[in-house]
Amino acid sequence: MPVEFLGIAYTNDSSETTARSGLSFDKDYTLRLARAHEDNGWDRVLFAYGSNTPIPTPAAAYLASKLDRLHLLLAHRPNVSYPTYAARSFATVDHISDGRLTIHFITGGNDHEQRREGDTLTKDQRYSRTREYIQIVKKVWTSTEPFDHQGEHYRFDDFVSDIFPVQKPHPGISFGGSSPAAYAAGGAEADIYCLWGEPLADTAQQIESVWAAARAAGRSDLPRIQAAFRPIIAPTEELAWEKAHRTVAAIRERRAKGREAPRGHKPDGPENTGAQRLIAIAAKGERFDRALWTPTSAATGGEGNSNALVGTPETVARALLDYYDLGVDIISARGYDLLGDAADFGRYVIPIIREEVAKRDREGAERGPHLLQKILAGI
Repeated sequence: MPVEFLGIAYTNDSSETTARSGLSFDKDYTLRLARAHEDNGWDRVLFAYGSNTPIPTPAAAYLASKLDRLHLLLAHRPNVSYPTYAARSFATVDHISDGRLTIHFITGGNDHEQRREGDTLTKDQRYSRTREYIQIVKKVWTSTEPFDHQGEHYRFDDFVSDIFPVQKPHPGISFGGSSPAAYAAGGAEADIYCLWGEPLADTAQQIESVWAAARAAGRSDLPRIQAAFRPIIAPTEELAWEKAHRTVAAIRERRAKGREAPRGHKPDGPENTGAQRLIAIAAKGERFDRALWTPTSAATGGEGNSNALVGTPETVARALLDYYDLGVDIISARGYDLLGDAADFGRYVIPIIREEVAKRDREGAERGPHLLQKILAGI
């Protein structure tokens, strides 16, 4: 199974370690960062969503009109637009990109952040809404005859779209979450299920939960698995670890100077299950498996994709191949120097992984569900 690499599409040069130097939507930087990915072997980039950030959909359309090969993963929260409108927006961007669009549906990790844009549903209600939303979007993308919908969260009559995606039957659906409600919704509807980087044993358990939910929903296929990491690489192990400790120091320093804590995090910790898992893992120890390092996550309070992989390009590549063997075939990675790290990871890590994956495919190496069962059984 080929492996794919997902980077980050960001509209300014800020990160957890660096304050931005210009506008929130810096068109030149946005394009430079995307080209650094396109020119260095990445497959796609993610446009993330925040309640106060530039809107991802027009930003993705801007990049789609400028680039020839890079695919786009567009994050979307169902509470911000009606599904019939969203489906046509996505179809329009799919045309602009010549079929290079995937949609990542975000249910919402904490009540405070959701209320910033008027969303007052509970977490479980949000997952129910997201599932219904995805079902409607798929139907809008594929129905050539008018249809009615009378659901729990949406009701409309006699709708049919006049624009359909380039991709058939429709663009891919990406989804994430670490709670039972997330597994149920994403397992039923997603083409790609996204996880944050955790130790191998924990990741194996999550993958099995996702695939079990897909089977319970009656699916004969299984969602592809994506896992996200923050690689910290250098020419030698010593230099990589020095860089890792500098990175954590910079995160802490920026927080001490007043950078806002994770949006909506409460003083006693985050609400979303994924962040809670990262904090719990960090409390167990700093280093896991070949190269997983948790202090970056601890320093941010489990803020999103925050566990690091530290080492030389060869070490980090071998660590990522361990996840590939579990069934992870989409690797999400971003550094703390977004532009420089995108180029370095593309030049020095991606080729190693692609070569080894091709070798394993030729040799018929065991991976995915069969290997996962052995790991979970302790064989």
